[in-house]
Amino acid sequence: MMNTKLSWFQKHPLLGYFLLAYAISWTVGIPLALIAQGKIHWQLPFYVHYLYAFGPMLAAFIMTGFSKGKSGISDIFKRLLNWHMRPIWWIVTFSPLAGYLIIVITQRFIQGTWTDFSLLGQVNFLPNLGFGALILWIFTFGIGEEIGWRGYALPRLQQKMNALSATVVLGLLWALWHLPSFFYVLNPDYAVGWFLGLLCGAIFFTWLYNSTNGNLLAVVLWHGTFNFITASKAGEGMGAAILSTIVMVWAILIIFIYKPANLSAQEKQVVM
Repeated sequence: MMNTKLSWFQKHPLLGYFLLAYAISWTVGIPLALIAQGKIHWQLPFYVHYLYAFGPMLAAFIMTGFSKGKSGISDIFKRLLNWHMRPIWWIVTFSPLAGYLIIVITQRFIQGTWTDFSLLGQVNFLPNLGFGALILWIFTFGIGEEIGWRGYALPRLQQKMNALSATVVLGLLWALWHLPSFFYVLNPDYAVGWFLGLLCGAIFFTWLYNSTNGNLLAVVLWHGTFNFITASKAGEGMGAAILSTIVMVWAILIIFIYKPANLSAQEKQVVM
């Protein structure tokens, strides 16, 4: 029976991956949602929400282990620890931080007051972490999501379809993965705008991933730094709104500039 189950996952790597990613994350998210809605009365601290992020990563490791064994796992770490990027891509990688700083300096000259930078350390369910919040975002939703979404799923989807189609499929499944969190941390009133932003973010990630020849470090750090700005209390301000708008506009331009086939000047990354 066990061999039959393993065989099914090996024959359906993408479907198996998404099922595992959902199952692992929703094991955390569904109880938190039920507690927040008063449906169950467990004593479960809400800071375990940050474990939600590791479903895509763990699913990627499991599915890679099934198909490629230790060599496949080793390849993930090589792409995650690849510091060899052209300077322009390092700039892009940390552009959320640079962009936010430019925006708040501009606001300072226009409004005459500085933005409260301490807001960047205020995250859900935890005390103010200060700059430590950036480390939190990189090592949870940065690594936890990107090893899976871009590291495992995207190159396999791109093997079957063009980059834009692969990104839209991934974006839809990525959005659905967040579903339980709308019942305890995300605001359902903004679901449509949130979804459009996420889809544009998926296009941006595909552009960055393909442009850097599948560099996982780039997408992990960009995801972590972007969340540091937009998912903190600072995310309720004008600076984060402008930053998100810039990403959405650039995502649209990516489609027209680089075309749907690759969404990048480089060839789309596929499974080797």
